[in-house]
Amino acid sequence: MALLEVKNLSIQIGNRPVVQNVSFALQPGDTLGIVGESGCGKSITSLAIMGLLQETVVRITAGEILFEGRDLLSLDARNRRALMGSEIAMIFQEPMTSLNPVYRVGDQVIEAVRQHRTCSKKEAREKARQLFELVKIPDPERRLESYPHQLSGGLRQRVMIAMALSGDPALLIADEPTTALDVTVQSQILDLLKELQDKRGMAVMLISHDLGVISENCQSVIVMYRGRIVEASDSESLFRMPLHPYTFGLLKSLPDVSSEVETLEAIPGRVPGLDEDIPGCAFHPRCAFVQPDCRELAPEIAVHGRRQVSCHHPVVEYLL
Repeated sequence: MALLEVKNLSIQIGNRPVVQNVSFALQPGDTLGIVGESGCGKSITSLAIMGLLQETVVRITAGEILFEGRDLLSLDARNRRALMGSEIAMIFQEPMTSLNPVYRVGDQVIEAVRQHRTCSKKEAREKARQLFELVKIPDPERRLESYPHQLSGGLRQRVMIAMALSGDPALLIADEPTTALDVTVQSQILDLLKELQDKRGMAVMLISHDLGVISENCQSVIVMYRGRIVEASDSESLFRMPLHPYTFGLLKSLPDVSSEVETLEAIPGRVPGLDEDIPGCAFHPRCAFVQPDCRELAPEIAVHGRRQVSCHHPVVEYLL
């Protein structure tokens, strides 16, 4: 049984769909990458899994989110809250805006520990110190007394990881965990996440727009465009032979240090806004392989071996 299974999830803001019929599964201990341009629905899907869309203008209009066979959308607020942090945890994009600036980071981790464990404040402090050691924060005892602004971006992200691990979750959702960090620190954080995953046996859902990060860290990948999954595949197959023109365009835009090309290729145009109605395939105005039927009929998800693609004319047709 899959640890997490999302079935036909649809989300709206007002009367405009932002996620449409999204389905995927994640097995225990595996890493699933979700990739796509800004505004494609990656983060809002993760917020739906975490139950962070309640009491907002965003509504889940259809679908199921199954965690170990339990439908999270059918749980009451009390039972849903009990799962969050203890079974499912999340690391957000920007640690500086996720941490409370007026509280010491140690106190914030201690609070998270006590939310999920029955222990004294002294025991929780020791657990927080151990978590700081686990995520390789130097001089953890002293760092417990630091405020967020006194730490570097990399250390703040390590604090967020420590907080996420405080409940020993089975699933960790990492939403652009390295976006605000320089390249060297990015590598350190990703290596740390991999090490912790191997040590604890967690499943990880890694959300990123960085295809390099996805290729190096994920067993399987889903590519989203304008709220829909356009391609789902194992990582090796997707990077060797993309099927959807959007995935093909993303890969072609990656820099190659071994190439002498001076100008990178780019996908023309932009992701359409929510208020724009586009007939047929939503990607067709930007597609290099567009055909007449693409402009008229929206494609369904089709199975190609163990892969899935939502396209009338997969790229492989043009490359064979």
